Amino acid sequence: MQLKINNLKRIINLKHIIAVCLILFVSTGMLAQEIIDETPKAAEKDSVMPLVNVKVDGVSAVIGEYIILESDIEKTMRLLKSQGIDPATYTRCQLFGRLLEDKLYAHHAIQDSIVINDAEIRSYVNQQVEQFKQEFNGSLKEVLAFYKKDDEKSLKDEMFEINKANKLASEMQKKIVADIEVTPEEVRQFFNKIAKEQRPTFGTELKVAQIIIEPEVTEEDTQKVIDQLKEFKRDVQENNANFRSKVVLYTDDIASKKNGGLYTLNRTKPQMVKEFREVAFSMQVGEISEPFKTEFGYHIIFLEKIRGQEYDVRHILLIPEVSQESVKEAKERMETVRKNIMEGNITFAEAAKESSDERETKFQGGQLINPATQDYSFELTKMDPELYGQIQNLENNEISEIIVDRDRTGNVKFKIMTVTDRIDEHEADYARDYLKIKELALSEKRLDVIAKWQKEKIMDTYIKISDVYKDCDFSSNWLKK
Repeated sequence: MQLKINNLKRIINLKHIIAVCLILFVSTGMLAQEIIDETPKAAEKDSVMPLVNVKVDGVSAVIGEYIILESDIEKTMRLLKSQGIDPATYTRCQLFGRLLEDKLYAHHAIQDSIVINDAEIRSYVNQQVEQFKQEFNGSLKEVLAFYKKDDEKSLKDEMFEINKANKLASEMQKKIVADIEVTPEEVRQFFNKIAKEQRPTFGTELKVAQIIIEPEVTEEDTQKVIDQLKEFKRDVQENNANFRSKVVLYTDDIASKKNGGLYTLNRTKPQMVKEFREVAFSMQVGEISEPFKTEFGYHIIFLEKIRGQEYDVRHILLIPEVSQESVKEAKERMETVRKNIMEGNITFAEAAKESSDERETKFQGGQLINPATQDYSFELTKMDPELYGQIQNLENNEISEIIVDRDRTGNVKFKIMTVTDRIDEHEADYARDYLKIKELALSEKRLDVIAKWQKEKIMDTYIKISDVYKDCDFSSNWLKK
């Protein structure tokens, strides 16, 4: 059983690595199964992936309407290396097997009529290209040279097909396990089947609470921002000024500044914060909104285009400046809160409820929620490095010094933290670690369902495997032996 759990972790990790790599995608249609015998020199079963000198135009496999080329595997290796991953970590057979799985999922996603949003894929591709450029110091020329493309369009077209195939595969996997659940009895049976000497060990866990105080923005500074946004709107409407130019010159949203403040919203998917969506979806094409507030600051929106459920909007974000006087007052408030806790006049939890400006935690005594598990415990070895750095020297219930931090808009805020509970590294205990054991049981059940699905679909799907890979020790029956 423990082996199954370890295999599951290996499969998930490998899938994550492959998902971030560029793999050449080509579609074709064939109808019978056979072993290709016109192939490059055979690779040893456990050989480490070579980076060069392999016949890059050979067909390695056909899965339904997809084909995998030797060049796909070479590109995967180059990209693993570019991301700082040691190419020696995986054998050629392992990566090839993962590509086979992805194409099997993608093929059956099409058969099951799973629909992928092309506009969403293209938006993601644009973001990827910008990230690639940053890795090459902003040079598109170097990006194209690395990926062996003549122009940006051909790179984006190829990336679109790659991302669409990956998205199809991902959605197919989600569909396969969507309804899988485990009962308390199944969790109990799963745990009892694990031999005592094979039970997992859970690392040291902490429960962490915090109190945050943010400097207040004055009404005068807020009104200044609102007036400026109203002036932008008036200039566009009355003087035909260019909204996109206003974005480039004035917006505080760095992420969207380079593309003129453009976001594509979909009515069926919760993108952006609620206030932003509500304003955008209430507008007509060509309209500019009144200034409105979100947790990020103040915005105006220009609705550029509607395509069915999709809205192309441009926005300008302005963040009111915080005065030094407000910063000083916030720090003094935090000093008073900390002093009262230290002197025993109030508990940390009571102080959080009374004084903290963080809505998400103040009514839970300041307790942080682990985003990975949705509970209050943080495993020490998996804790965010920044969070770990802030609490690593704290004993239970010790109060930190005042920490100067920044909110998501870049403004300063003040924070104190405490460790409310610490559980040292221990062998899995059914009662204490039920939620973690439940997740392991659910993962194993999903793995079994996926394995069964793969076994059935492999036999029902046209698959053509190159001779070079017939000696690989695949975990799935790709050769239909």
